[in-house]
Amino acid sequence: MAQGNETLRPAAKRVQEALRQRGMDLEVVEFPESTRTAQEAAEAVGTTVGQIAKSLVFMAGEEPILVIASGKNRVSERKLRERLGLKARKAGAEEVRKATGYAIGGVPPVGHTRKLRTLIDEDLMDYAEIYAAAGTPHAVFRLTPRHLVEITEGEVCDLKA
Repeated sequence: MAQGNETLRPAAKRVQEALRQRGMDLEVVEFPESTRTAQEAAEAVGTTVGQIAKSLVFMAGEEPILVIASGKNRVSERKLRERLGLKARKAGAEEVRKATGYAIGGVPPVGHTRKLRTLIDEDLMDYAEIYAAAGTPHAVFRLTPRHLVEITEGEVCDLKA
């Protein structure tokens, strides 16, 4: 059973505030069960794994890059390298926290400690609604793919392995 946003943990509240600042009337919801993985999130909200927008951080040299991929897809490092024009590697836990202000398993698409270049898996555009992490491994919010592109100013592209 999900909790409403009046009792959100501080990290989830930061995401809720970031959404409000972007003019989005989207509600962060916390669950007693984990939403850390795409499979867990899909089970918690009652949707398909493909509709989970998982946030992954890669390092392109010293620049953190946020990749938001469909939960059913793996990211092709070759396609990512071609898109960025340089080699990228998956960021470590401390790099993720430093770049976003959130721990792996709860990284949202918004509300980071700094503006991140964002690449969005084109497969997410196939869904009427998707779900993204909201700051903790127990929090998500529902949105449309169009909203995702708008709030992140992300570039939609093919990154599927």
